[in-house]
Amino acid sequence: MLGHGIGLRTPHYREVLERRPDVDWFEVISENFMVAGGNPRRVLRRVREHYPVVMHGVSMSLGSTDPLDEEYLRGLRALADEVQPAWLSDHLCWGGVDGVRGHDLWPLPYCEEALAHVAARIAHAQERLGRRLLVENVSAYASFAASSMSEWQFLAELCRRADCGLLLDVNNVYVSARNLGFDAHEYLAGLPAGRVGQIHLAGHRDLGTHLLDSHDAPVAAPVWALYREALARFGQVATLIERDDDLPPLDQLLAESRTAAAVAAEVLGKGEVSRAA
Repeated sequence: MLGHGIGLRTPHYREVLERRPDVDWFEVISENFMVAGGNPRRVLRRVREHYPVVMHGVSMSLGSTDPLDEEYLRGLRALADEVQPAWLSDHLCWGGVDGVRGHDLWPLPYCEEALAHVAARIAHAQERLGRRLLVENVSAYASFAASSMSEWQFLAELCRRADCGLLLDVNNVYVSARNLGFDAHEYLAGLPAGRVGQIHLAGHRDLGTHLLDSHDAPVAAPVWALYREALARFGQVATLIERDDDLPPLDQLLAESRTAAAVAAEVLGKGEVSRAA
């Protein structure tokens, strides 16, 4: 349990290094640091001297039918061996096919064929990385006719077969529930409690016809409410405020992270949530 963290983003590099803000940990986008030299790697080394770090990937494409990129896995392992993150994570999605990358996080049909396919790929990736992965649920805007089970049933069985963990994005649960019409409370109740290793909280946009997982706004009130429910079910789980676009000043992100810590303290009956060593 690392506590409450924020993402390490380029506009905040200098301030983070100079101030060493009072935050428990940082999450980094793995691909932004996989080049051995350069300023990003230098910044990451310095940050790692003072904070725990988690590596979060966006391009493993676990759900694709293309072979897993072995060169990418070697580079990711090399970075993890150097940084020694608390854990690695990526998304339950596919991002390309036939060698063409779409640079997006597309969901899967929740059926037995997809389950067997992804479980085998996660097991292979974990073997190559020498570490267990946390797999994140992504936002959805349409459902698949081929699906024969719910997303939470799929995730529960995936964890069992691949022996992986879950990165529970509470905002994505809320967005998908609104877009597809399922019950977000049933979703949380159906997940295996012992597998949830991290939580993401983020903002979204209401476009009228649907919600867009935009990561460019503060956490919305309904997502805070769902976070409370997640804490009650899963206990004290490391939580990240995830912001990727329209980045506010660093102090605003830190304040939102402190809000998450206060919510956790209230729900879990603790007087305070202290900064991790």
